[in-house]
Amino acid sequence: MFTTLDRISWPGHPDKANEDICGACQDWAWIIDTSIFPGTAPVMHPKSDAAWLATFADERLSNLAPQAEDGVALIRHVMEELCTAYRAVAPQERHEDFVSWPLGAMTLVRRKGNTLDAWTFGDTTAFVRQPDGTVLTLGDAPGLRDAESTKAAELMQASNSRPNDILDEPVFLAWLGERRERQKKSGVPAALLSLNPGAADRLRHESVPCEDGTTILLTSDGFSALVDLYGAMDAKNLMEDAIASGLEPLARKAREIETQADPDGKLYPRFKQSDDTTAILVRA
Repeated sequence: MFTTLDRISWPGHPDKANEDICGACQDWAWIIDTSIFPGTAPVMHPKSDAAWLATFADERLSNLAPQAEDGVALIRHVMEELCTAYRAVAPQERHEDFVSWPLGAMTLVRRKGNTLDAWTFGDTTAFVRQPDGTVLTLGDAPGLRDAESTKAAELMQASNSRPNDILDEPVFLAWLGERRERQKKSGVPAALLSLNPGAADRLRHESVPCEDGTTILLTSDGFSALVDLYGAMDAKNLMEDAIASGLEPLARKAREIETQADPDGKLYPRFKQSDDTTAILVRA
């Protein structure tokens, strides 16, 4: 059974909904980082259907995980319930409109015996520190981060904008809209937490050793940016600092980089000045 050592979840902007969430229950833990196409009118939440997606999934994982045996089956079940709940409220025209759906990256981990299984959608990350000090990084975040940062630099230059206003620029909205339309027309479920349960088949799965005393840090990309975007530290130092001093100093470090060292996104191109910053630290 996991022991939760610390957790933190800060919205990227105080006036906007926090679209991240994290949790743990017995031998399971998870991190969820959601989003929605800018300007999409909410139907499930006062501010953001992405925040609804995160909260609903977190609540269902908390209830279902203790009886679950398989991560893919668990996530598929949650996505089936998400779809049912959404369609019960959303207007008919939104039921199959992938472009207007809330979507999410997520990492779900489970310890079974001396093995840790990790299932990942998108750019959330699991950092695993084993008792001998070895640190492993699980997930696709580093590669996805490089591609996103390159695109952010391109679109900011094209629109002469900054991270705090790029999301409203026509060039960004056109790029994002075209990407979602391509995903929709492909007929292949996007490898994301969404309203399409078939996407569960596209989860990335990894297994690593997990002896007693192993420490796992699950992060949204707003937290892992310290390693994979800002280069403020490596994974080993991130884990050492998290264990020694907790998660808040690390979140504050990310905010200082974003708001003081690089508010214009010239050093570290990105689509938001400050993203939602969420992490949970557990010990096996």
